Amino acid sequence: MVDRSLRVVFMGTPGFAVPALQYLLEAGYPVVAVITAPDKPGGRGMNQLITPPVKQLALDHQIPVLQPSSLKSKEFLQALRELKADLQVVVAFRMLPEVVWAMPRMGTLNLHGSLLPAFRGAAPIQWAIIRGERVTGVTTFFLEHEIDTGHVLLQREVPILPDDTAGDLHDRMMHIGAGVVLATVDQIALGIARPHPQDDAKASHAPKIHHETGRIAWSLPAEQVYNLIRGMAPYPGAWTMLDNQELKILKAIPAHIGASESGSGTLTANHRRLFVQCGSGSLELLEVQLSGKRRMKSGDFLNGYRIKDWRVT
Repeated sequence: MVDRSLRVVFMGTPGFAVPALQYLLEAGYPVVAVITAPDKPGGRGMNQLITPPVKQLALDHQIPVLQPSSLKSKEFLQALRELKADLQVVVAFRMLPEVVWAMPRMGTLNLHGSLLPAFRGAAPIQWAIIRGERVTGVTTFFLEHEIDTGHVLLQREVPILPDDTAGDLHDRMMHIGAGVVLATVDQIALGIARPHPQDDAKASHAPKIHHETGRIAWSLPAEQVYNLIRGMAPYPGAWTMLDNQELKILKAIPAHIGASESGSGTLTANHRRLFVQCGSGSLELLEVQLSGKRRMKSGDFLNGYRIKDWRVT
């Protein structure tokens, strides 16, 4: 029987963190406070404050919420000490200073969206798809000085399906990860957790995604371009240049058409379907978005836009 009386402080902000907090609450753990990011301006005209999803769940359960602008401020650190947490659980939050992660007597555990030491960094889900992996996973580990290097607690594999986008994988992993978080906290409560070090020699990295990350090099094989499109979907989107305008490629599939003598980047339209040749192989573009326009199916795009230069770069 698990003694679920550990005092837990939960740290997280986006929707990815919500199921983990929900699982801990449903299991009966006393979550004594939630630490999340400050509300941010949003909405039409940026004239309303947007509440982080984790905050909303905490308020629904009448859990105290702290939203520090600085994790090193004296006021925040004092408030954190007064909570007397046994354990801190971090899911999709910012980097913590040592004074924060070292505070609880049982440490601070983090959920990461890869099978560490693979894909250490800010964007493990996206990079696993971009690099053509067939399997990824989730890992819980204790925080230490260097990012994503702490001793591993639990891991669970997650298959990457051939047509998965980063959004698809994200949505599956947040629920699988929530279960792993609960199982990890249970092991710590039972005193049976067995943290083990990572093998740094096997580490790979998943740096933050930037706009330029999504620029498509059509000279690459179709499979690599397809992986980039999936890994950048739904946000921020892979993109290319068409008629000196940015065109996002939001959905595509491998295609089997004859190679054009014009080479990679050549566009072909056939019965309201749009194809592009890669360095080897081709893709059919299913959904696109021209800069300043709405997302649309390629057939609708062809109906409403007269392409001047049938090459993308």
